[in-house]
Amino acid sequence: MAKVSWKGGALLAPLPPVMVSCGNAETGETNIITVAWTGIINTKPPKTYISVRPSRHSHHIIKESGEFVLNLTTEALVKSTDYCGIYTGKKVDKFEKCSLTREESSVVSCPSIGESPLSIECKVTDIIPMESHDMFLADIVAVNVDESLLDKDGKLCLERAHLAAFAHGEYFALGKKLGYFGFSTKKSNAKKHGKYKGKNKK
Repeated sequence: MAKVSWKGGALLAPLPPVMVSCGNAETGETNIITVAWTGIINTKPPKTYISVRPSRHSHHIIKESGEFVLNLTTEALVKSTDYCGIYTGKKVDKFEKCSLTREESSVVSCPSIGESPLSIECKVTDIIPMESHDMFLADIVAVNVDESLLDKDGKLCLERAHLAAFAHGEYFALGKKLGYFGFSTKKSNAKKHGKYKGKNKK
């Protein structure tokens, strides 16, 4: 396979285009910012990160509050996700403009987005300056899942959410399932690793 060599650049795809909701409990200010620079960095304790330009309106909110929520984007939410990544919260209420619901989170004080089927609540532990962006490292303190994504045994069926992906400036619907974690081995118990059951706090 012939390849062309380019200089180093931010070209990893696909990525999750998440709507990050944030808020300041003291001022009552809330906002949504769209980021694709995010991912899981540790399992125990569960940790994630987002990278945000210091010039973005949400940057100071997250820095001061020490909290944010990752709201996964579905096909139905792509237009809202794109809008929240273009316009600044200094000038527009994105919840109102996109008809999104401020939903009370279970642990953090900032709101989640009610229309997102899976919201991941996070508390910032470290802020790492990275020149163009600041990386907010955070503990995942709660995961809120719409009941429609669970089967009768409580297994998370994320394919039901019809999630979207982001690749090189474009949004895509996730396609057909090609396998599950461990499907390349003949071990009979491999498929169990593809199952995820959250711990219900109730």
